[in-house]
Amino acid sequence: MTQGEFIAHDVAGLLPIAKSILNEAGGLNVFAFYGKMGAGKTTLIKSFCKVLDVIDEVNSPTFSIVNEYFTEKEDSIYHFDFYRIKELVEVYDIGYEEYIYSDNYCFLEWPELIMELLPPSYVYISIEESENGDRLISWKVVS
Repeated sequence: MTQGEFIAHDVAGLLPIAKSILNEAGGLNVFAFYGKMGAGKTTLIKSFCKVLDVIDEVNSPTFSIVNEYFTEKEDSIYHFDFYRIKELVEVYDIGYEEYIYSDNYCFLEWPELIMELLPPSYVYISIEESENGDRLISWKVVS
């Protein structure tokens, strides 16, 4: 399967969703998270990091643009937040390509602000909040 949909009723429901998407993503390491402010992008990324055995505290890199986390095996995972990006040169200045084209997992919040810099293949994840507070999470492989 290269796409799917899930409904999360609470934060605990995100772990099996993250695990399923990681298992079905075909070895891709770049994940682009789309959703409104407050939809739960960072919370879902925390679940992905937990599944990947991250030992660091996971927080949104709103001001630093990128956070690096380490797993129990000392692998690096990169978490980007492009919300404050005004020009693409800012993304180049942080060495974006070195992160994205590494073999490490990269989780991107607000990727719509850097669409032209996304790699040819990545995992697109959309999060929508329903009226009752549930989250509809849909994903697909883009290539």
